[in-house]
Amino acid sequence: MSKIALVRQPSSKLDDGIVDHIEKVAVDLDRAREEWQGYVATLQAHGWTTIEVDPADDCPDSVFIEDTVVMFKNVAVISRPGADSRKAETAGTRKALEELGCAIAEIREPGTLDGGDVLKVGDTVYVGRGGRTNGEGIAQLRRHLTPLGAQVVAVPVTKVLHLKTAVTALPDGTVIGYPEFVDNPAIFDRFLPVPEPHGTAVVILGDSELIISASAPKTAQMLRELGYTVTEVPIAEYEKLEGCPTCLSVRVRGLL
Repeated sequence: MSKIALVRQPSSKLDDGIVDHIEKVAVDLDRAREEWQGYVATLQAHGWTTIEVDPADDCPDSVFIEDTVVMFKNVAVISRPGADSRKAETAGTRKALEELGCAIAEIREPGTLDGGDVLKVGDTVYVGRGGRTNGEGIAQLRRHLTPLGAQVVAVPVTKVLHLKTAVTALPDGTVIGYPEFVDNPAIFDRFLPVPEPHGTAVVILGDSELIISASAPKTAQMLRELGYTVTEVPIAEYEKLEGCPTCLSVRVRGLL
């Protein structure tokens, strides 16, 4: 089973990235590049092969590659980002996944969908209906994934940018989130609150291995006490743009 992660270098225009729910703060590009390199090195140290998608320097938010595609089994559903300035980001991702041999589907106009609004827990696919993903985008994703055995569940997102800004899932399927960010925790079968806003997002590297933001040390310790091996990565420059650890890569697990 493959352990491939798509990544994309930060644009030189990163400081022009979109901010919707927090105050705009200047981004230090040199530091952001160092943080990106550290994030990629962490993936590699845990046995993941990283593939750099073609740069999209004219797109300030292009480093947040997760938003460009939804992976389910061997199918890549190319997104149609909700922000017009981000729509050009998907071409490079599509090219990389075609070269890997993935079957390609896509979200078409008038649908919009950001990959950061999609949380997979087994065969359940939660999709956030918020500022970037609309109902038509969710309906199209459902049509693509239901024949593959997925159950697509729409979730309201009104307090944060993306669903995965509010919640992600542990390897055992428990959904974790910061309560003030979550519209309705009862939607999830098992919900575990975390103590910090930046503790909502974990990247699953293995059966018990996780990446989390270095801005959430209390959450990292909580997860260690639950038996997980947790690597804290500094991504403060990306958090200024409402980014989180999941945003910076697309994990491809289904290739043989």
